[in-house]
Amino acid sequence: MGRVTLRPLRRGDEEAAVRWAADPEFCLAAGWTVGLAPRKVREHWQRVAASLGPNFLRLGVEWEGRLVGYVDLAGLTRTCGEFGIEIGERTLWGRGIGTAAGGLLLAHAFGPLGLGTLTAEVHAPNLRSHALMRRLGFREVGRGEPEVYRGRVVEVVRYGLDRPG
Repeated sequence: MGRVTLRPLRRGDEEAAVRWAADPEFCLAAGWTVGLAPRKVREHWQRVAASLGPNFLRLGVEWEGRLVGYVDLAGLTRTCGEFGIEIGERTLWGRGIGTAAGGLLLAHAFGPLGLGTLTAEVHAPNLRSHALMRRLGFREVGRGEPEVYRGRVVEVVRYGLDRPG
C-alpha cells in the first residue's frame, strides 16, 4: 500500500485540491461543487488553511510523500470532536489509505489531544464511508438531519467512538 502519514497543511497544497476538484466523481462524493474554476478552488483552500482555529483541525494525508487527501476534527472541545476524511485521489480509493489515515487521526485525537469521544456523520448511500467507520471502530448511534448528497436528499447516519480504555 505504501506509507501513509498525516501532516499540517502548507503553502502549495491547494494544487492538489485543484486536481481533486477536476474529478466530478470525487466532487459528488465529497460534497464539493462540480466544475469550479481552479482559481476558486485555490482561493477556498487557502482560506481554509489560513482559518484553522482552536476548534478545527485539518491535516493533509500523504501517501508515498504525495498529498492525496485530508482528515478533519471539527467542533473540537476539550473532550470531543467530529471526525472527517476525504481521499481526493479517486484512483487510490479502496486501497486502505483512508483506513490508515483514519487510524492515525484517531491515535492523535485520543492520544496527544486527549479527546474522549469522536462523532462522525455519513450519508446513507455512501457504503464505502460506512465500511470505513466500522473498520475504525465507530458504532452507529442514530440519525442526523437529511442532507443533499449526489443531488438528492438522503438520510444521514451518525456514528460515535469513545477513547479506548
